[in-house]
Amino acid sequence: MAFTTIMMIWLAGAVGLTLAAKALAPKAPTVEMQEWLRDVGYVAFFGYIFMITIVLLSVDYYLGYWFAEDMPAWLQAISFFGPQKLPFYGWLINGIIMFGIAGWIFRVVGRTVGTEWSKKMFRQMPVTASFGILIIILYAIMSIFADFIAPYGQADVFDKINLLPGGDPALGGDPAHLLGTDQIGRDLLSRLIYGGQNTVGIAFATTCLAFFIGTSLGFLAATLGGWFDQLLSRIVDMLMAIPQLIFALLLMTIATAWAGSERSLLTIYMVVIIAVLDSTRVFRLSRAVGMNIVVMDFFEAAKLRGENLAYLIFKEILPNAYAPLLAEFGLRFCFVFLTIASLSFLGVGIQPPLADWGTMVKDLSQFINFAAFSPLTAALPLLAAGAIALLTVAVNFVVDWMLHRSSGLKE
Repeated sequence: MAFTTIMMIWLAGAVGLTLAAKALAPKAPTVEMQEWLRDVGYVAFFGYIFMITIVLLSVDYYLGYWFAEDMPAWLQAISFFGPQKLPFYGWLINGIIMFGIAGWIFRVVGRTVGTEWSKKMFRQMPVTASFGILIIILYAIMSIFADFIAPYGQADVFDKINLLPGGDPALGGDPAHLLGTDQIGRDLLSRLIYGGQNTVGIAFATTCLAFFIGTSLGFLAATLGGWFDQLLSRIVDMLMAIPQLIFALLLMTIATAWAGSERSLLTIYMVVIIAVLDSTRVFRLSRAVGMNIVVMDFFEAAKLRGENLAYLIFKEILPNAYAPLLAEFGLRFCFVFLTIASLSFLGVGIQPPLADWGTMVKDLSQFINFAAFSPLTAALPLLAAGAIALLTVAVNFVVDWMLHRSSGLKE
């Protein structure tokens, strides 16, 4: 109820500011200000109000830390948090600040260390893109070297069930298991690390397969045209007519019956199913880009020279479609990543004893009930969900920067 009230206040404020801006536009002192007041919309003002609210809440939160119980009465009267600290909000704000500083430091280091090409790239990219690259590198290192980073194996079971996180024996923890153990005694820190290896690694392989299928068929359809293009396009239309997650869930249910007790075979089925379904989106993009290239003069000249089909695709179309396809690869990776996590959450994705973040969210969701007694325990399912969200945001930051570069826009 409180959240709904706040949203209504924000919306009313955005509408009021927009109407006021339209009324004040003719009286603005400069032409640029007149255009801005006339063109600014409700969404922009809503975003401004939201950001100002977050800034004020953050200042209020840190004032509670600085003053503690000695906060003056007049400040407590206007303070939202007061001397009381909300740990989840504090973790969120501190995390955003720390990640922003880390991205800025990484960009500064990238501008001074490396090749001339990499230095130029870091000089051109914003802080958000450098932060995204840093997170992707950290995830890649964690996934590749999970066997050396994780303290235990992902399937190791201990006799300590539902061990609380924190490592304090007085609070039901154990220093040997910093994040505690799950309902059957597996170390959660190890499974969180291995979950990155399984979830991210399988998502990357699936995205590569989807792009191989989609770009190959899309470029062929654009080059050959005719009945071949019409046949592939109608098949893709039929596959895209069904919601992807529902279709994948249906096919995975059938694949579960086929695989039987072969859990590794079920993972292969999942990779193939998601890759085929996701390749339809890649086919649409690659075909559209290819259709714009095959009408160019240099492509017609190559055909008149008698170049074969492989040359036309790999030497004429692919180099000119590289930028949009590379940006689409980042977006597709995010969607595949979230699809695998969703299927695992529903129980038909990555199968145990393999660890994955989607299953961890489902298995650890019961710990949210302990939020009033142990906030750290209640945060356990949020760790896996946060790992999914952080990688998704990081990849989208990099993709946005790549789209900005490929569009030819300048700062």
